[in-house]
Amino acid sequence: MAQAAHPSGPGGFPPALVERVLADALRPGIRVYGIGGLQGTGKSTLAAQLVEAAAARGVRAAALSIDDFYFDRPAREALARRVHPLLVTRGPPGTHDLALALRTLDALRRREPVSLPRFDKLGDRRRAQALWPAAGALDLVLFEGWLLGTPAEDRAALATPINALEREEDGDGRWRRWCNDALDRDYLALWARIDRLLFLQPPGFEVVPRWRLEQERALQRAEPGRAGMDQAAIARFVQHYERVGRHALRTLPGIAPATIALDAERRPLSG
Repeated sequence: MAQAAHPSGPGGFPPALVERVLADALRPGIRVYGIGGLQGTGKSTLAAQLVEAAAARGVRAAALSIDDFYFDRPAREALARRVHPLLVTRGPPGTHDLALALRTLDALRRREPVSLPRFDKLGDRRRAQALWPAAGALDLVLFEGWLLGTPAEDRAALATPINALEREEDGDGRWRRWCNDALDRDYLALWARIDRLLFLQPPGFEVVPRWRLEQERALQRAEPGRAGMDQAAIARFVQHYERVGRHALRTLPGIAPATIALDAERRPLSG
């Protein structure tokens, strides 16, 4: 599905590619179209472009992110006390309110009016429900998220730490085993709600820290005066995602029915 190189950063993805993806999403029987990809790959950008392109065709569509279903920080703090301190950080398997996600997607499938949850990343809190946008009867839901469709790892692969965070803060592997078990046990029902999955494939995990830092700076520019993470904090933050992210890179090109390969500047590659 990829095409010739073209920037997919601030200017978005090429219009021809957006139209091709939209045609893929409008296949008969598709109500929830998944867009997976590691942090910074352009999932939100592509989803927004698809909503706009769908509207031009008279198709009622809305974008929804798995990021909007993070547990609120107090809930993650309670989880960290009960299970493992690393669970205070949002993102890894086990830190999403899957019951809310399933209820929301099921209501959207039934074309029922529903409020779409929103999460404030700079504040690390779920926004008040009064601020959630309302969605009426939709023809298409663009559901995006960094780990969509990713399977659990073989438990034997969890034995060896893959980065400093795992070595120094999860020496016994309890956190990564708990996250992997959650992925294997709890997320399958969510993946089953996705009718078709597109994977935005970066050239490797090594680009993720830079891309995530660019994303953070864009958030801060959009809301001047609000604090966010600096480069050191981002470097630590992405280590929480590294294990599952690398596993996604190994497995999702063979799982997702559609893949768009990207270069180190987020440009789609020919193929």
